Amino acid sequence: MIEEFTIRDARWPADEAAAVSFVEGLQKFEHRFESNRRIDAQVGTEYFREMMKRVADNEGRVFIAEQNGAAVGWAVFLIEHDAIYIVEDERRTGYIAELFVQESARRIGVGKALIAACEDHARASGLKVLMIGVLPKNNRARAVYHAAGFAPYSEQLRKYL
Repeated sequence: MIEEFTIRDARWPADEAAAVSFVEGLQKFEHRFESNRRIDAQVGTEYFREMMKRVADNEGRVFIAEQNGAAVGWAVFLIEHDAIYIVEDERRTGYIAELFVQESARRIGVGKALIAACEDHARASGLKVLMIGVLPKNNRARAVYHAAGFAPYSEQLRKYL
């Protein structure tokens, strides 16, 4: 049986509670393999407010995945400006700053559809590059991103002191 869902623009303030729950869900998921992730009661609301400022400041757009009338995931798209050493036509890039799908809606193409919505918006905005980040141990997300056509570009290394 195919489970249907739709992708739409976020509607504020109606979608705020769902968005905060997506932040909290991602924090809990990533905390399992990255211990620096906050999982306190305030992180969802605090980060949501910060992310909405980034959306406003960076020509952003928020997509919501909806299934049976309920929000089940989101993608936050931003336009970023890379350093002067990047060729000019690739300097202005799309960036998927957040992507989360509730466990109950995974493996039916919701993440892929959210990525596609961001990609379509990036193309419509005249962008030639779309970026997304992934934690090294998040193998599930890495597989989805690779299947969507993303390839490694840069790697950040960390050393605790």
